[in-house]
Amino acid sequence: MSGGFPPGSPLARLLEGPIAPGRLLWIGLRPERRAPVVPVSEALLVAGRGVEGDRYRGTGKANRQVTILAREHLDAIASFLHRDAIAPEALRRNLLVEGVNLLALKGRRFRIGAALLEHSGECHPCSRMEEVLGPGGYNATRGQGGITARVIEGSVVRVGDEVEVAEA
Repeated sequence: MSGGFPPGSPLARLLEGPIAPGRLLWIGLRPERRAPVVPVSEALLVAGRGVEGDRYRGTGKANRQVTILAREHLDAIASFLHRDAIAPEALRRNLLVEGVNLLALKGRRFRIGAALLEHSGECHPCSRMEEVLGPGGYNATRGQGGITARVIEGSVVRVGDEVEVAEA
């Protein structure tokens, strides 16, 4: 969890420091390639598989079982594109949260409601962002694409659930 820094070092202690809890704002399912994202109020996260009803569930992409974006990233992307807002469906992620710096979850396990997840990587944009968001869409989403996670313990998650670091 210390990011490769010696345990107990000042930087390791900072990286392992507290993270304020956040909240799940939105859930989206991608039933098939290029199909519209379907917003839902709850979804089943299946351990080792992903989001029930999502096209990536159980495809063998162990590090990309769930994709998570922060509302704050949507705000930044909208700002970079000189727009008032960007809908969460545009980025085609599964979960939209607020109040949590997703990159601070690196090397950690966290809960969304009763589900236990583990940060597994960053979610980089694809060339489709130019198609969806227009010219400059790809560059606007660079560094703002959220994270990927593995489902360690499955559960139903619901809009409004708390997002918090799991106890070690």
